[in-house]
Order: sequence, then C-alpha cells, then structure tokens
Amino acid sequence: MNIFVLMKRTFDTEEKISIVNGKINEEGAEFIINPYDEYAIEEAIQVRDKHGGEVTVVTVGSEEAEKELRTALAMGCDKAVLINIDDDVEEQDQYTTAKVLAEYLKDKNPDLILAGNVAIDGGSGQVGPRVAELLGIPYVTTITKLDIADGGKVTVVRDVEGDEEIIETSLPLLVTAQQGLNEPRYPSLPGIMKAKKKPLEELELDDLDLDEDDVEAKTKTIEVFLPPKREAGKILQGDIADQVKELVQLLRSEAKVV
Repeated sequence: MNIFVLMKRTFDTEEKISIVNGKINEEGAEFIINPYDEYAIEEAIQVRDKHGGEVTVVTVGSEEAEKELRTALAMGCDKAVLINIDDDVEEQDQYTTAKVLAEYLKDKNPDLILAGNVAIDGGSGQVGPRVAELLGIPYVTTITKLDIADGGKVTVVRDVEGDEEIIETSLPLLVTAQQGLNEPRYPSLPGIMKAKKKPLEELELDDLDLDEDDVEAKTKTIEVFLPPKREAGKILQGDIADQVKELVQLLRSEAKVV
C-alpha cells in the first residue's frame, strides 16, 4: 500500500511565544511536529504494518523542518520529502501548502493519505480537504477509527462534536486524524539511529514545474497577537445571602451582564 502523511512543523504552544511587529518571533522558539500529525503518522505506520507497503512523510516549508522529518522517520516512516519553498514564496497560506502537496502527489498513485485534523498554530483544518479536492479523491475528516478490509473497502469512525458517524468508502482516500485515533509512539533509540540512514529527499518549486504565481497565497495574515491576560478572580466572603447580593452587584457594575 502506498501511504503518505502530510506533516507540519509548528511552534510548541506549551513553550513561551513572543510577538514582534505583529508576527511570532521564531528566534529562540521551540518547534515540534504538529501533535495532530503525530496521530496521522502513527496510524500510517500501523496500516503499513498490517497491510504492507511504504509510508512517506511529506512537508512543505523550510530546511529547518528536516529535524521534524527525521523524528517521523525515527517513529517508523520509510521515507521523507521536504518541499522547500522558503526562498521562492514570501507569503504562504493553506492554499499554497495544498497546491504544492497536490502537485507532488498527483503522479505518486497514493492509496491512502493521512493528515492531522488541524494544526495547533493556525487551526484552519483546510490543507487535507484542499489536497483531496485538488486530487479528486474522497476524504473524511476528524477520524477516530480506521479499518481497511481486503479489496480496499474502508470503514471510518468520525468524531462529530462528541458524537460518532460511521462512514464506508474506498481507496484511494484522504483522512484527517483526530485525538483518540491512537497513541503515537515515541522514537526508540534504534529508530533514531535507523532514521539517519533513511532517505530524505528535498525538492523545490521548480522540481514540481511550479512558480510563485501558481502558489500565491489567497489570504493574508494582518496581525498575530497573544490573548489578553485574565484578571485575578474575586473570592466572595460572608454568608450565602450576602455573597449573592455582592455577586449580582459585581455582575451589574463590573461585568455589565445584568
């Protein structure tokens, strides 16, 4: 089975992030594999181990993403591809990423493509569905279970705001992984050593017969800002009746919701 994983390198939102001139300051920032993409990587490896084939992890970005690709290889992916557009594209959005990925994948005859449901930095959830649309293949988002039977019949359980939807479809297929699909493995020491010898191919727009105009961003980020700090809460004192009176007064005078 020919399996591809769409991976993104993202800021580690558990670490401190600073904003400079309306943009995230990358100097000193920590980067990781987008956590939802880790579910996609793990599922791809499990599908390969069960049905055979090969897992290729692909990312669009800059050469700095090689570290995250090597991590994916250490987890168990077979090959990695870095499509470096850093020198060719000034502004990148979901359309840009999807267009580049679809152009790469169009002649690779993928059976199964997996991606994270969303990226924790942007949260749009657009790239996977856009790639599927450009390739003309079906897709299912926010999956929590994937079962592939002999003959290519696929049964997917999809998370729908806490409920479940069961979908039957067939390969080729693109799915986006939701939390709960699996438990991503940590790279083992042997896996890390093997990853150093696994193939990592680097491509540019020219290699895909694309130029900057073909992948020009359709949207523009005007400003990025951190959420406002929450003010300290108040602890009401006294008996219940007095607390209720004070609460109503605060809701009217400060919160202005009464």
